Amino acid sequence: MLDGPLLARWLAAAFALTLLLAALRPSAAYFGLTGSEPLTILPLTLEPEAAAQAHYKACDRLKLERKQRRMCRRDPGVAETLVEAVSMSALECQYQFRFERWNCTLEGRYRASLLKRGFKETAFLYAISSAGLTHALAKACSAGRMERCTCDEAPDLENREAWQWGGCGDNLKYSSKFVKEFLGRRSNKDLRARVDFHNNLVGVKVIKAGVETTCKCHGVSGSCTVRTCWRQLAPFHEVGKRLKHKYETALKVGSTTNEATGEAGAISPPRGRAAGTGGSDPLPRTPELVHLDDSPSFCLASRFSPGTAGRRCHREKNCESICCGRGHNTQSRVVTRPCQCQVRWCCYVECRQCTQREEVYTCKG
Repeated sequence: MLDGPLLARWLAAAFALTLLLAALRPSAAYFGLTGSEPLTILPLTLEPEAAAQAHYKACDRLKLERKQRRMCRRDPGVAETLVEAVSMSALECQYQFRFERWNCTLEGRYRASLLKRGFKETAFLYAISSAGLTHALAKACSAGRMERCTCDEAPDLENREAWQWGGCGDNLKYSSKFVKEFLGRRSNKDLRARVDFHNNLVGVKVIKAGVETTCKCHGVSGSCTVRTCWRQLAPFHEVGKRLKHKYETALKVGSTTNEATGEAGAISPPRGRAAGTGGSDPLPRTPELVHLDDSPSFCLASRFSPGTAGRRCHREKNCESICCGRGHNTQSRVVTRPCQCQVRWCCYVECRQCTQREEVYTCKG
């Protein structure tokens, strides 16, 4: 059974590897993710023996818990999918928080300190990570990159007789089952473990809620005599947006901790919310993210973030908020960019180089 500290350990190790990969591919951090990115972390054309060794080494580098390492080694496609999932999650986190005081800074001690606390930001990290793993695994199955799964073969659609099942659907059934086993079952060991488990499930549920049925018609002269349909996950960028909204509406929960003994009791539901009726589940029945601690302001440098001094901002959009009332500096600079681009036959794009002056705004220290 995997508890909160072990989950944090896996996230910390995986995020560290993600930052190394991001350093090798810096341009990826500036784009929102679609969920259609190729899984190309590991070489795919090695000899069988060399491929097995590379696969085992990749699993070992992730510093997984024993059960997780065993699951990783079981399928050669798991290691690259784990790394791709965390990379995708980290980049989407940075994209969603690019205009916020906390911009998903995950370097070194900031990452470790955040994962030890029960902030809203920590809740988002757990949810986006479990969502990323579920999404990446389902896509890897349908792309044929996994040995133990393939396309989704359980349509369960209404009016089934009117459909012909085809295409290659994303295997959400397999990925959901894998993620729940990989991240561990519910633990009543401590308050934090229960909160982390809840936020993990929120990420998986957001993935499930975004499943869509895609169809293609077949027939004479464009008629729709037969429809081939398959289930497809929403682009991961959409998942990120939904989880960002849940972050903004996250619920703070407390505990009936005995100050004398330090033992945690049941989680108290937020004001105006009724607790779940089941005695085994102390969390309020809610699809929202939950957190234990109030977040810091992230204005000044601390163990949780480098602060906002020197951060670039947008004068009309977020300078006042990000700079925390300290004001901002304005710098004028000349930049040259491609402009007036035209597609030429055949086959290239021709652009002019346009020079313009722009103002850059950065927060004062």
